[in-house]
This record gives sequence, structure tokens and C-alpha cells, in this order.
Amino acid sequence: MEGMNPAPAPGPIPAKARPQLGFVEALKICLTEKFCNFEGRARRSEFWWFALANSVVSYLVNLIGGLISPTTGLVLACIVALALLLPGLGVSARRLHDLGKSGWMLLLALIPIVGAIILLVWFAKDGDPNPNQFGPSPKYQ
Repeated sequence: MEGMNPAPAPGPIPAKARPQLGFVEALKICLTEKFCNFEGRARRSEFWWFALANSVVSYLVNLIGGLISPTTGLVLACIVALALLLPGLGVSARRLHDLGKSGWMLLLALIPIVGAIILLVWFAKDGDPNPNQFGPSPKYQ
């Protein structure tokens, strides 16, 4: 259709993204620099590397603890889960901030099946390249 202008972009997108975080770099951020930090933003790579490490550690602890004894395995699994709870919640809230959403949206996980699917889709989405109320994009700063 002639005379119609396309909708303008929401804002300027920075020209070049910073390289993705590596495994060790992402764990260092989550477990030391931002251990219990619910402010700011987290890139997809930071979130997913932490999720992978969390899954592998939990699996190994359950496997080794189960081989020793069921009671020992349960105690070890609880200790590891408690140790990784705050960094996991922090990186999840920061990941939602990268999308412009409140960290309180993590409460969607309490809705069986549907809540987990919604969060999974959001965690997989690319973050907003422009600054938002939670700060500048960690990918483009």
C-alpha cells in the first residue's frame, strides 16, 4: 500500500553485542559477584550456564548420596539445594529484568505446568537491547 510508513522501531539498537559469557565466567558472576543480588539484568548465557551447572551438581550429589545411603543422599541434596537457592532466584529475577519484567513474576512457577512453561519461554527470549527500568543491557553496554 502506497503512502503507508512502516511502524518505527522502539528505540535505537546498539550496533554490536558483547560476546557471550563462557561457563566459568557465568558461574563466577552468579556465585561470587552477584550471589544474592536481585537487582540489575542477566544475559541469557549467564542464566542458562548457571542452570546447567545447577542441574549437573544436583544430579551428581543425588547419585553419589544415593550410593552412600538414602538418608545421606537426602541430607546432601537438601544442603546443595539450599546453597544454590539464593543464587538461582537472583539470576532468575535478573533474567526477567532483562526482559523488562518484575522478578515477582517468578511466582508464576507456583501455577502447575502453565507457569513453568511461561517462565521457560521468557527465559529463552532475547533481552531488551535498550536500557529499561532495571538498568542498561548487559549484552550491549
